[in-house]
Amino acid sequence: MRWLLAALCLSFAVICQAAVVVTVNGKPVNKYEVIKPKLAPLPETISTSVEKILVLKSARKLQLIQNGRAIKTYRISLGKQPKGHKLREGDKRTPEGIYWIDWRKKSDKFNLAMHIDYPNVSDAATARREGVDPGGMIMIHGTPDTEENPESLFHTLDWTDGCIAMKNSEMREVWSLVKNGTMVEIRP
Repeated sequence: MRWLLAALCLSFAVICQAAVVVTVNGKPVNKYEVIKPKLAPLPETISTSVEKILVLKSARKLQLIQNGRAIKTYRISLGKQPKGHKLREGDKRTPEGIYWIDWRKKSDKFNLAMHIDYPNVSDAATARREGVDPGGMIMIHGTPDTEENPESLFHTLDWTDGCIAMKNSEMREVWSLVKNGTMVEIRP
């Protein structure tokens, strides 16, 4: 009987995910589109088989994990309310849990951006139970870099609406090393 319930729940989750249309500024986005930037070749010491991105919120670190160990570590910025798990849209928190990189895009504001598939089934169920919108469009992205807002202004602040932000040069490196479908584990 338990296997039947598990199969029913899994089927429901797959159907719910299939009905989601991702939009940016009211326009549908093809989340399976892969953008390949022109980047410098990879260092010889790192292969392209990054198996996981590990985000340590309390340390403000993002690590690329290969063969069970961190091969690169980067300083990150989080949402304006960095403590705690994201519960609803607009709470300025960065989610915690297991997610996946499901699509990526070039961003006019944030250089390069890789989408994290928040909310997962658990997040959506919690939001439904609480009667709130869980939000979405959580990304790992670069930093604005304009004359009035230089990149250096943002690097030591928690300034996003819940995303994970990095220096643009480091974001280009992560973009080149991480494929769509890579696991993202976000810890408190």
